[in-house]
Amino acid sequence: MDTLILLTVLVVIFALTFDFINGFHDTANAIATSVSTRALPPRVAIFMAAIMNFIGAITFVGVAKALTKDIVDPFSLNAFQGDTTGSVVILAALLSAITWNLITWYFGIPSSSSHTLIGSIAGAAAASSGFGVLNYGGFTKIIMALVISPILAICVGFLVMSLFKLWFKDLNLYRTNKGFRKVQIITAAIQSFTHGTNDAQKAMGIMTMALIAAGLHSGDEIPFWVRASAALAMGLGTSIGGYKIIKTVGGKIMKIRPVNGVAADLSSASIIFGATLIHLPVSTTHVISSSIMGVGSAQRVRGVNWGMARKIVTTWIITMPISAAMAAGIYLVLSLFF
Repeated sequence: MDTLILLTVLVVIFALTFDFINGFHDTANAIATSVSTRALPPRVAIFMAAIMNFIGAITFVGVAKALTKDIVDPFSLNAFQGDTTGSVVILAALLSAITWNLITWYFGIPSSSSHTLIGSIAGAAAASSGFGVLNYGGFTKIIMALVISPILAICVGFLVMSLFKLWFKDLNLYRTNKGFRKVQIITAAIQSFTHGTNDAQKAMGIMTMALIAAGLHSGDEIPFWVRASAALAMGLGTSIGGYKIIKTVGGKIMKIRPVNGVAADLSSASIIFGATLIHLPVSTTHVISSSIMGVGSAQRVRGVNWGMARKIVTTWIITMPISAAMAAGIYLVLSLFF
């Protein structure tokens, strides 16, 4: 088999593997609040999330198009026809991102699949062709979205929970919680849908980059088979579930009641879907965790486990540089064989 075709096949396999892992790694974020309040049994929540993730993933492609060209131009990675540099860069990035996702999943840390993938692409590309190959305009735009979105999530979560406290202050606490527990079923479904509209797009963008780098595709249009396979991989991954991360997001940041869960779901879903509409990849992990912190602060500042929050934030900060370094190292090893 031609080396370039072999590399492209490997990229597609590992891109779908990344999407599968992303499914069970980040599923917890979408359904953690509904599981922790017992609005939904874990298996039912995961099954629902799998379906909604699939629907969301196959519906939108804007984020995938942005990822295809905004970090690094795939056409600039290959110096001549048949050059394998671009394919090796993408393969190294995927292997790095998958490794970091598995490490953080094992320890139950809700890290960002977006951060690790974007950092890995940048690191591998820079190792292959120098930092000049990066598209700094697009890369800066993506970084800004990743930084601003969790801050916005904290503010929106605080605002929504404050409004809920004002609107429902005279209602019986038990009846209110019972009603919000039912509403959580809807908000968890919306959360899962928005997760699919943004997170699944990243693997689609990667596969399209690989096809362009191999000369098998032109332009930034996402082929239908790429959309369908990425959506299916994320749906299947979601069906596996991520109970360790559910435990962290759903209980270790703050004690979540149904009203808190609804406020957090609505806050994060609106931000994620808003980012999807303007074609920006954001970290669903960051947005959801931050909205829970914002909701908790509005409820009672001391009710938030700020020690756990600091650990999550630390992971956010170190993910991109570590992923970039890992991807650069993996690229240098792979370049010895391809």
